[in-house]
Amino acid sequence: MAARMRTRRAVPQFPEFPEFRIPESRVPAPPFRSGGEAGRVAAAMPDLSLESSLGGVVCGVDEAGRGPLAGPVAAAAAILDPARIPEGIDDSKRLAPARRAALAAALRADAAVAVGVASVAEIDRRNILGATMLAMRRAVAGLPRAPDLALVDGNRAPELACAVRAVVGGDRRSLSIAAASIVAKTHRDRVMAALARDWPEYGWERNAGYPTREHLAALARFGPCPHHRAAFAPVREAARRRPGRAHPRPPATSP
Repeated sequence: MAARMRTRRAVPQFPEFPEFRIPESRVPAPPFRSGGEAGRVAAAMPDLSLESSLGGVVCGVDEAGRGPLAGPVAAAAAILDPARIPEGIDDSKRLAPARRAALAAALRADAAVAVGVASVAEIDRRNILGATMLAMRRAVAGLPRAPDLALVDGNRAPELACAVRAVVGGDRRSLSIAAASIVAKTHRDRVMAALARDWPEYGWERNAGYPTREHLAALARFGPCPHHRAAFAPVREAARRRPGRAHPRPPATSP
């Protein structure tokens, strides 16, 4: 029987920014969709088992916006009330925008949540990791009550006044982290949509500042604006190619 051929994904490339090309080896494989253990893991939903095993007041912490070329990085912290958990909480990336927005509203009503933001200037000054840690600290500090422990998505966590535990893949394991991911994502998306009203050429209401083909093409054509992250390589290259771009409107202040 002839061997089954596997279709290879096309790799998006951006000739305007050679340093931003994506190596073939970095392109993710299509999601596993067959049955068995891998299929069950892929369909798993976050729950409170991690929070319950730790005890005390536990908050989840997650960020949104480390990868974009423009706009602030946001983080959220969430403490859930086990008796009032909105149904359907999941990793924000697995939710449709309308469902994400509805859950964010429910979480603000039924949970203790807070958002922290680090500006573009802080990203350029501290680097994106340092700015993300700063946004996380601000989010936890903004909670209406202090947690005993913070569960932070990823393999790095900020120094906080409470105990901290980094959880790789936490937004798919912990309901508290998933809740924080929803609040952070919806907050930042609203910020970028607001900025897009003053800077419509970049399409931020659609791409949220991420390096999509649309955004990179606009960056090459118009150059960067004050809300672009000057420390990021594609932005530096665009500024080098289009120095001194004059905008017809006054620059707004980054949220």
